[in-house]
Amino acid sequence: MKKLLLLFVFTFSVFSIKAQETIKDTTKLWTKKGNMSLLLSQSAYNRQWLGGGTSNVAGNFNLNYDFNYKKGDVVWDNKFILAYGLSKIKGNENTAKTDDRLELNSLWGKKSTVKNWYYSVYFNFRSQMDTGVDKNNLKISHFFSPAYFQFGPGFLWKKDDNVSINIAPAAGKLILVHKHFTELGSSFGVLQGDNSRVEFGASISGYFKFNAITNVSIENRLNLYSNYLDDPQNVDIDYQMNVVMKINKYLSANIALQTIYDHNAIKAVQVREIFGLGINYGF
Repeated sequence: MKKLLLLFVFTFSVFSIKAQETIKDTTKLWTKKGNMSLLLSQSAYNRQWLGGGTSNVAGNFNLNYDFNYKKGDVVWDNKFILAYGLSKIKGNENTAKTDDRLELNSLWGKKSTVKNWYYSVYFNFRSQMDTGVDKNNLKISHFFSPAYFQFGPGFLWKKDDNVSINIAPAAGKLILVHKHFTELGSSFGVLQGDNSRVEFGASISGYFKFNAITNVSIENRLNLYSNYLDDPQNVDIDYQMNVVMKINKYLSANIALQTIYDHNAIKAVQVREIFGLGINYGF
């Protein structure tokens, strides 16, 4: 419950700060925009309720912030994503983590002689902030463990800020995991006894955002990675979709869907889906 209260206090503090903050960009080189949302859900049952059920309360905070630079034939697009969610079930002393993401994407490009094409360099960082446990309440992750880094030169096709594809035929990938997660076996693709894994391969990433209907925006992000050094046919897939359905300026319904396939981490498809109605603030 303390973590839930801290989550709510932090969220409303950020809203207050942003409401008082005024950003002036006289150079017009930077385009900055973002969206914060707090999704809340609660279920309650009395003792006489025959249908069954357990009272619970949950909250999810999401921050999606873009800060893009453009000057002449140079573009530099950056996206920061932070998400954290907790759930508290009646009768259970501990809160359960329902979402935890920390991600930074950076893509630099210099326009070529071909329309909409750029020479590019990209960087991607992914990790989480809090401890993760399995069904047996055993710790399987914590802050910066695992942490994923990708970097490489390539070619960018960019129609506008809403549609782009980046191709990096020579991309490096680094996975960091604390050694106590690999004492008994491999973890997140890192071999037993190690704390890192280095890969070299090809990366393709795509971004597509559009308005399906009035007040309904759908953002899609896809990242594919093939490791030349180990089973290149096993392509890592990370697809994320974020749907925002605005009710008014401050209320919205949100759907977040993420699908991951990483053959080295687990030979199965990982799926995460969150839906909720909550407070929404664009800036």
